[in-house]
Amino acid sequence: MRAAGPSVLGRVRRLLRWAAVALVLLVVVAVVSTVGSLSLLTDGADESAIDAARVWNEVLVVVVSVLGLFAASLGWFVWRAVQRGVSEPLGRLAQEVRAARTGEHDHEIPQVGAGEVASLSADVEAMRRELVAQVADARAAHQEVEDSHARLRQQAAELERSNRDLEQFAYVASHDLQEPLRKVASFTQLLQKRYGDQLDDRADQYIAFAVDGAHRMQRLIQDLLSFSRVGRTNEVRAPVDLQGVLDRVLGDLSERITERGAEVTHDRMPVVVGDRALLAMLLTNVVGNALKFAHPDRPPRVHVSAVRTQGRVGEEWEISCADNGIGIDPQYAERVFVIFQRLHPKEVYTGTGIGLALVKRVVEHHGGRVWIDPGATQGTTVRWTLPAA
Repeated sequence: MRAAGPSVLGRVRRLLRWAAVALVLLVVVAVVSTVGSLSLLTDGADESAIDAARVWNEVLVVVVSVLGLFAASLGWFVWRAVQRGVSEPLGRLAQEVRAARTGEHDHEIPQVGAGEVASLSADVEAMRRELVAQVADARAAHQEVEDSHARLRQQAAELERSNRDLEQFAYVASHDLQEPLRKVASFTQLLQKRYGDQLDDRADQYIAFAVDGAHRMQRLIQDLLSFSRVGRTNEVRAPVDLQGVLDRVLGDLSERITERGAEVTHDRMPVVVGDRALLAMLLTNVVGNALKFAHPDRPPRVHVSAVRTQGRVGEEWEISCADNGIGIDPQYAERVFVIFQRLHPKEVYTGTGIGLALVKRVVEHHGGRVWIDPGATQGTTVRWTLPAA
């Protein structure tokens, strides 16, 4: 920035320059006077020489006196110039800065002094304006954050009300909806038993369709209830031995395993942190899917394994369930985890389309992730992570 007004240093420099010239002249006169006096005294001691030497000495005294007065005057002028050009403007500038610092941020700092001091005051004023703008931006950002928090609190309240409504719906679905479905199925079956000999084959087929539809609706409602309850119940996170959970799941699936002639093997399962009931639901769906989507040309082979890895937030277990079934096309690897997404007609493979969506919900509720292994050469390999105990 260009200095405003004459430079203080320039004025002092000019004073010192003129003072140097004057001092040089005075020193020359003093030297000449001294040399002249000495030459007169050495040439002879007559009265005229002594008088001449006395004159030169008087000149020397006058020169020294003038030099002293000049030095004193120069010091005073330099001190006064520094005081007027530097000290007083800096004092006023400091006072203005203190006024702005103590809360009067909108207090404009005027230009004080000249030269470098004026440039300094202009720079301080520019800095003050920049700080005021930054403070205004910070206040605006803080207000936006407060508004966002208020909206989040409102949305949280709305979500809480929505959750209460969903829980009420779950209650209605578990009781009020299943009861008429049970009645439809049971009375349809009674109708078939009592009047079966009076109806033709087509009527028996229609009755079978009605019973099957009621049963499928019951399964769908039960699966929806299980899906909606994940994360909303007061489950307790604790160390869970997956070996015991898997043994219990295989025990529950033993009849299906025997019917299909399947072979289910597993490694030693680890201890993880989570909810036992949800983890049992997860394993039931994964192993059940492996048994359901078996290849028609070979008996099902299922293997469950676990490997300890380092996750994003700590150590975790990567668990996999590999089968030799019909497999999943890689282009549908993400779609299978979406609720109600089916890759096969229900007449070929039964189910509600909620199983893997429920698996994903349980895994993510435990802070893990689940995916279909794209490197599986035969069948399907489902992998998921759980936090290590």
